Amino acid sequence: MYRLCVIEGDGIGKEVIPEAVKVLRAILPDMEVIPAFAGWEYFQQYGESVPNETLNIVRECGAALFGAVSSPSQKVTGYRSAIITLRLSLDLYSNIRPVRSLPVISPRPDVDMVIVRENTEGLYSGRERLEGDTAIAERVITRHASERIAQRAIDLIKSGNRKRLTIVHKANILPISDGLFRDCVREIVSKNIERLVVDELLVDTAAMKIISEPDKLDVLVTTNLFGDILSDEAAYWGGGMGLAPSLNWGDGIGIAEPVHGSAPDIAGKGIANPIAAILSAAMLIRYLWKLPDEASCIEMAVNSALFNGLLVENNRLSPNIKTENITHAILDRLTQH
Repeated sequence: MYRLCVIEGDGIGKEVIPEAVKVLRAILPDMEVIPAFAGWEYFQQYGESVPNETLNIVRECGAALFGAVSSPSQKVTGYRSAIITLRLSLDLYSNIRPVRSLPVISPRPDVDMVIVRENTEGLYSGRERLEGDTAIAERVITRHASERIAQRAIDLIKSGNRKRLTIVHKANILPISDGLFRDCVREIVSKNIERLVVDELLVDTAAMKIISEPDKLDVLVTTNLFGDILSDEAAYWGGGMGLAPSLNWGDGIGIAEPVHGSAPDIAGKGIANPIAAILSAAMLIRYLWKLPDEASCIEMAVNSALFNGLLVENNRLSPNIKTENITHAILDRLTQH
């Protein structure tokens, strides 16, 4: 019996997550779904973005699917982003963001990289303060976090039969913090894989290579903010943010999360794209539930629906296609597999 905590969150999260659950149920009809709540809208009603009950449900299930979160653009007393709260409270220390070319809609056919992002510290550690007219944010890099994100990258390389690891940093400007991160990753790699190509890129160079030579990149490991920015940039090669999946993954616990935001401009119109949520669900069952064949079936169904033109118009995802129609096309291909 597989138990899944479902947190729809804000905006289009309420529309795309139920569609992803439909796809999972087609593969795992006995899956138990336990709803829970988190997000900006929940905070506005109850004064907290993530209640303890939600944290407990995720811990009990070990796996969750999270939709989207809205966040105010200025500080609101008592509020912290729901997804950051979940990551820190549950120690989901790695954020896994694959970027693969999709049929027809991707700008090129040969991209297949994974960005492994440290998910609990860096500039997202929440250490901000005002000193008079000066705002200060502390960037926290620890040996513990650097070593375990390195190990997670190595585990992914081994399980995915990949060949190259690129350490992304800015140690020329941040020699102490990024120097520690780089050295820790190199130490862990040297103890684990002998015949692995390991190189380094400064983050600005990595950004350029993601745009100019994405086919040359394999697995990238980096710190929190760098990983956040680079993975959003790389999503272009997979068809854009609306198709980008991710997994927040700790030890024996994880939350799959589409990369896109809550998209308030289209929320409620029934045209939100559920593919990122569906591919995130596939990641969850691949890594958390150890069901690689079932995950591949979902991914192939998405590819088939795109390749056969069921969702595409002029080499782009049809802009006015209904959310439920996208899901139906994928479910049709899934049953054929």
